[in-house]
Amino acid sequence: MKIRFSKMHGLGNDFVVIDAIRQQVELSAAQVRFLADRHFGVGCDQLLLVERARQPDVDFRYRIFNANGGEVEQCGNGARCFVRFVCEQGLTDQREIRVETMSGIITLRHEDDGDVTVNMGLPVFEPARIPFVSMSDAFVQPLDVAGVAVPVTAVSMGNPHAVQIVADVDTAPVAASGPLIEAHERFPARVNAGFMQVLDPHHIRLRVYERGAGETLACGTGACAAVVTGIVRNLLESPVRVTTRGGELRIAWAGQGEPVFMTGPAVTVFEADINLE
Repeated sequence: MKIRFSKMHGLGNDFVVIDAIRQQVELSAAQVRFLADRHFGVGCDQLLLVERARQPDVDFRYRIFNANGGEVEQCGNGARCFVRFVCEQGLTDQREIRVETMSGIITLRHEDDGDVTVNMGLPVFEPARIPFVSMSDAFVQPLDVAGVAVPVTAVSMGNPHAVQIVADVDTAPVAASGPLIEAHERFPARVNAGFMQVLDPHHIRLRVYERGAGETLACGTGACAAVVTGIVRNLLESPVRVTTRGGELRIAWAGQGEPVFMTGPAVTVFEADINLE
């Protein structure tokens, strides 16, 4: 099977994006893992499938697969790449589109400066909806990570996040504790582990160990989750610059009952064809 794809990235969080509207594409988990492999395949953190809308009030549907082949609910950097892809490929001439994802409908807008703004929807704090096995009503709860009580906040931005505050993201134990948090028994669907350093009320640094992908250079939903956490804890004020290893995102949130808005770049690296067994 020969397929056409684009290699894209949002702040270094990279994607293989496939048009499943103008070509027939049915991928197995093994084929996703092959495409994501940086030695034998193309190489990416996630694979995005662009599909026709299944509902009358939306423009497209897109599906997200992690490098391990598993399908997930949401990806903020992927959403921005999605918008640039459908515009560059001539699939739409609209500046604002509504897109169906596994976690619900999101609205995306292509800005005049080339950046993309995504309405990421409402943050979810209810433990059962994250999902998270809560031990109390506290917003910050200790999580046993290899015998160490790590204070985390559980929040969903369409996918689950566990956000902790660290003194310095450069020395944070992302590689050591990230996998332990990701697979922690209190997160039945696994979780993305965020490590946030607060610089001032409008600026943070962030690293995220993503479930099914490992640490990425940037994580859009992780940035939203971190900012929401900081605002609720009275550590941050909207809007907030989020500095990741791949670059900067801008996150705005007006508070409870309001959606989170994320703005940042999306870049096409190259287009090519590949044969899949």
